[in-house]
Amino acid sequence: MTSNKSTPVSTQHDITADHLEADTSVLAAGSQPSISIAEEARLRPLLYLFCFIDRANIGNAKIAHLDTDLHLRGYDYNAILSVFFISYILFEIPSNLVCKITGPKIWLPILTLGFGVCTITMAFVTTRDQIMGVRFLLGVFEAGMLPGVAYYLSRWYRRHELSFRLALYIVASPLAGATGGLLASAIFTIDRIGTVTSWRMLFLVEGIITCGLALIGFFTITDNPESASWLSPAEKALARERVLSERIGSSDVLEKLHLKKVWRGMMNPVVLLTGFIFSLDNVTVAGLAFFLPTIVSTIYPQATVIEKQLYTVPPYIAGAIFTVLIPYLSTRFNTRVPIMISSAPFMMFGYILFLASTNPQVRYAATFFVTSSAFAFGALCPAHAAANVDSDSARASAIGLVVMLGSCGALISTWSFLPWDAPNYFIGNGLNLATTTAIFISGVCMLLWMRSDNRRRDRVEAEEMMKLSDEEKLSLECLEWRHPQWRWRI
Repeated sequence: MTSNKSTPVSTQHDITADHLEADTSVLAAGSQPSISIAEEARLRPLLYLFCFIDRANIGNAKIAHLDTDLHLRGYDYNAILSVFFISYILFEIPSNLVCKITGPKIWLPILTLGFGVCTITMAFVTTRDQIMGVRFLLGVFEAGMLPGVAYYLSRWYRRHELSFRLALYIVASPLAGATGGLLASAIFTIDRIGTVTSWRMLFLVEGIITCGLALIGFFTITDNPESASWLSPAEKALARERVLSERIGSSDVLEKLHLKKVWRGMMNPVVLLTGFIFSLDNVTVAGLAFFLPTIVSTIYPQATVIEKQLYTVPPYIAGAIFTVLIPYLSTRFNTRVPIMISSAPFMMFGYILFLASTNPQVRYAATFFVTSSAFAFGALCPAHAAANVDSDSARASAIGLVVMLGSCGALISTWSFLPWDAPNYFIGNGLNLATTTAIFISGVCMLLWMRSDNRRRDRVEAEEMMKLSDEEKLSLECLEWRHPQWRWRI
């Protein structure tokens, strides 16, 4: 159960190291590509794409005069953004525990249908209070999507593979920014849909698409490899053994909900620090989603509404490319923290450019540096949490906690770009420079501590093992990171 050695902890698990290597080589040579391609071609990436589109389309609607039509004043727009994250934060861990109990096959489409209906409802709001109520419900349903997808993928892939596989979903975030801008510019060329006009058409069309995808999802999403009808029995067995081989303290890939393990997963120090880093990153990510159209408007004030929408697309495309590339390097070299550390300076440089220059071209170029790294943390942080817990219950709670803490940063971002700070937004960009710098410092501290604690564990393992009862010596998945044979995965 370590990154440095492979001492078996439980005789429950009858897979030897040779057996594991044989399984892995077979999958790598033949079965694994077919399993991965089939699994990734399912509907889930589209569900996740529209999750982000439905969340962030309010930014596109704002520059199409949503604020004027709803008679918003002062900080009303910031309050509307905030109320979404209040429910989002509150429901992330409960939603992921429900996902474990009911299974992703049922829970993910239910969530998607819920936020699709909320998006349609946004097309018919007429007051600030109405849109705030709908945004609160939108947060309830969207809360479970990222932790649910991350938890689902942990049922399919081994720890070092999870960053890249999750990135293929997280790339939906920058793609949603690009697609949302393109879709908005296309929809705004239409005068009306029935009695629905202007920005209301945006919510109506995107909500209908989301609901349609949710209904299809009920028939295409599976809970785990063993329930996948499109896998052969041999592929199901191999997929199960690959995941089980890393859970040395258990003979089950999926277990019943175990509250003690849930608590261990949330109190894991690496999980907590990873969640803190994710919260810092989400100040930037959420700020881009909600305010990039507004920022582009201040850079190019003479552009038309459609031109402003299109200006938001290229930075997101650059972000999408790096959102896949960075986690691919993480998977390729089987490491996450050094990748986080090396990604932060790109964001720092982007905000330095924005603060140091008033040239429109320089400021627009700065957005590319920010998007090149910001979105990748959405794959790296949940994957790092999943890699540093053992049991299925701990994994569900750890991922939920990391995403919940990340959402706290997103809540802060809703108050980072204030109306009176336009057009330079010194406070918003200064805050983001501070948080990206803190990501770099926190990443370095986490790397040094994990290496130091692993060395300490190497020294005291024999002594600590003698203090455990015979039962405790075999219960790695119950003790989790408190077990002497545990090693952190960097």
